[in-house]
Amino acid sequence: MLAAAIFVIFPFCMAYAAVSDMLSMTIANRVSLLLVASFMVLAPMTGMDWNLYGMHLVAGITVLLFTFTLFALGAMGGGDAKLLAATAVWMGFGIELVQYLVMAGFVGGVLTLAIMSYRGSALAIFTGHNRMLRNFADSSLGVPYGIGLGIAGLIVYPETALMQWAIAAASGG
Repeated sequence: MLAAAIFVIFPFCMAYAAVSDMLSMTIANRVSLLLVASFMVLAPMTGMDWNLYGMHLVAGITVLLFTFTLFALGAMGGGDAKLLAATAVWMGFGIELVQYLVMAGFVGGVLTLAIMSYRGSALAIFTGHNRMLRNFADSSLGVPYGIGLGIAGLIVYPETALMQWAIAAASGG
């Protein structure tokens, strides 16, 4: 049951955040809250030592302070800032967090370039009224960066301590 929760909760939240941001340009607070609360409940049950547990929480707080500053400067959306911080809690202060941040920057950058190209194309005029594409076509809106954050989280997640524990538990190891 514990391994199943680890297999499902984080990926579901990342996918939900990406789709939500694509459709509504918002990431609900409940997604970030669910990520943090579920980590706080699940991690100790895996046998994670308290020092490592604390460092995971410090990673989230550190990322939140940085992303809140970017939000205050108008360089980042609030939902993106909270999602990044909540994801950092699951990644911890290690190479996984670095991989996540680099991957989020890369995927988000490619996504931004693709959306900017789309917005400048004739295709946007014909397809911009589609529910799935309307936020991509509207040049008055920002870029739904939650898509990049979600994809990056899903790419890096298999390397995290919790996922490695769940894989070992599910395989009987």
